[in-house]
Amino acid sequence: MNFVPYSRQTITEEDIAAVETALRSTHLTQGPAVERFEADFAGLHKVDHAIALCNATAALHLACLALGVGPGTRVWTSPVSFVASANCALYCGAEVDFVDIEPTTRLMSVAALEEKLVDAEREGRLPKVVIPVDLTGLPCDYAGIRKLADKYGFAILADSSHGVGASYRGEPVGSQFVDAAVFSFHAVKIVTTGEGGLIATNDGRLAERIRLLRSHGITRDPAAMQHASPGDYYYEQSILGYNGRMTDIQAALGSSQLARLPQMHSSRAAAARRYDELIADLDWTVPVIPTDRTSAWHLYVVERDDGDSAARDMVFAAMRSDGIGVNLHYIPIYLQPYYARLGFRPGHCPMAERYYARAMTIPLFPGIDHSLQERVADHLAQ
Repeated sequence: MNFVPYSRQTITEEDIAAVETALRSTHLTQGPAVERFEADFAGLHKVDHAIALCNATAALHLACLALGVGPGTRVWTSPVSFVASANCALYCGAEVDFVDIEPTTRLMSVAALEEKLVDAEREGRLPKVVIPVDLTGLPCDYAGIRKLADKYGFAILADSSHGVGASYRGEPVGSQFVDAAVFSFHAVKIVTTGEGGLIATNDGRLAERIRLLRSHGITRDPAAMQHASPGDYYYEQSILGYNGRMTDIQAALGSSQLARLPQMHSSRAAAARRYDELIADLDWTVPVIPTDRTSAWHLYVVERDDGDSAARDMVFAAMRSDGIGVNLHYIPIYLQPYYARLGFRPGHCPMAERYYARAMTIPLFPGIDHSLQERVADHLAQ
């Protein structure tokens, strides 16, 4: 019996040829393929700057640093995400906290955020950065979050790891309302570079600092140096940076994949609509997509209507036994043992825990067989 994962990459002969070209070039890293990939992505998402990195976790970390996150500051994010959305703040020595989700969209609740900000302002504990998470590829309500950011003075770093190609109010996610957005190109993401990440921003100064952080804090630009350059061999380290670079091999694959993004999105959206129809009369809630945004459909998550987590787990196990790679995205971050040692306890975000008890991710990827989707629906009907 073949095991079908919840998601998987799509690699074509064109992708393989692009990687081979990079392998046969004079640059395997820090070469023209990275710049081309950055330009391709910036054009697609309508941003002035796109900075490619080795993975999205590094992108979140460096974006936080560039936005001034450090000891004595606070970062808030959604509890329903991969742990990197919160870990990035801890890497910087900051405090982290969580804003509960809105149960219909499963995204950061603007109302819960506002309530938390009112309390934080009174206590003198406002966040430096808020990281909304575009869970499953559905953009958050960024206009509402922006209004609060302008009032309370925090930066918005969108975790759009699931959101390549998604749109909000008719524009690509990351192109408006946010200070920066992070995207992922992990193997199961919509566009893959194997491992990889990217920071998109319209802020030139922020982009410059991220590029410096990406490569050890070193510059070869004479205009950015403290001392006069004696020759082309000269470089300076101006800040403590990291090695977050993407290779040309990865970037070449990324550019090839981006060229097929419309077709891949169309296939994902068609599969999502098919699930909507198959599951409509079952005791499971399907994703809700507000009319002002378009999902990238990285994941398709259903929720058991009765909230019976034990029954959900039985269906989950039955599907796994049938070779269907269902999954759960995600366990609320603060329920992890590491975060319990930081003082977080169950009940911190009730809507996130309600979601966790009900949710299950079912397979969705370009070219998924109709018969597989019907098998999934049959299991959900039991």
